[in-house]
Amino acid sequence: MMLPCASSQPFDKDSEPFVETDPTGRYGRYDELLGSGAVKKVYRAFDQEEGIEVAWNQVKLRCFSDDAAMLERLYSEVRLLKSLENTHIIALYKVWRDEGSNTLNFITEICTSGNLREYRKKHRHVSMKALKKWSKQILKGLDYLHTREPCIIHRDLNCSNVFVNGNIGQVKIGDLGLAAIVGKNHSAHSILGTPEFMAPELYEERYTELVDIYSYGMCVLELVSLEIPYSECDSVAKIYRRVSSGVKPEALNKVKDVQAKAFIEKCIAQKEVRPSAAELLRDPFFDGIVDDEEVEEENNDNGGTGRTVS
Repeated sequence: MMLPCASSQPFDKDSEPFVETDPTGRYGRYDELLGSGAVKKVYRAFDQEEGIEVAWNQVKLRCFSDDAAMLERLYSEVRLLKSLENTHIIALYKVWRDEGSNTLNFITEICTSGNLREYRKKHRHVSMKALKKWSKQILKGLDYLHTREPCIIHRDLNCSNVFVNGNIGQVKIGDLGLAAIVGKNHSAHSILGTPEFMAPELYEERYTELVDIYSYGMCVLELVSLEIPYSECDSVAKIYRRVSSGVKPEALNKVKDVQAKAFIEKCIAQKEVRPSAAELLRDPFFDGIVDDEEVEEENNDNGGTGRTVS
């Protein structure tokens, strides 16, 4: 007896129809919007070959037909993502341009719980241990970017650009659209980012990957305080004046945990004394914080026994 062929389209009346599929027919996009930003929309989609949900990122290129710089930035994000492979960076699976609809499409892995800002707002009662675990994973992602050859600076790290798989407590850095690939001197020159999270030297238009560490410190501050830094300011100009004159955000005064406050202050210190991601990973702030990835590495080192070697 012949078995029916697997269909690339749902056939059951209860199944959800695809709005469109990629040129190979492997990926199908649903109508559900997961998020939208200034340049792209992200939809829920399905990888029929692997049987997993994915994110379908779509950019309408006609919106940027007269903006060559923006178009190049979009292509840069895709090229950049394609070259990266790390547990704490959103993975890219496929990219193509649809000439008919004049869109740039790329399929990335999906994080089930959305971005870290919304996730933290939803779950207000979180232990310091859990906050440290999230913070450590973000830092490991940054360390990966900063130690690439050439070095990659994210330049727009904030809690809305970090994504969460809440069922396993895993966080990943995404939205690398403003990232800069820099040479051996590790310096870049353009002003980009989210004002509340931008290091003072970003405004001076000469900076290194340490701007990401400053932004990271502001992310940790937001996670701990449940407040976006400089929310006391009602304009970008006021934020700029405070940042450039060294005035710390008021949210920092609300951090009761002495160790957490000291760690944040290290991250947002002047660039001359600001530590690298690798140095921060060795900070006492993370003593006793072991994530699943490290447990797996330890098990492999010990022959899969799960026992530590004394």
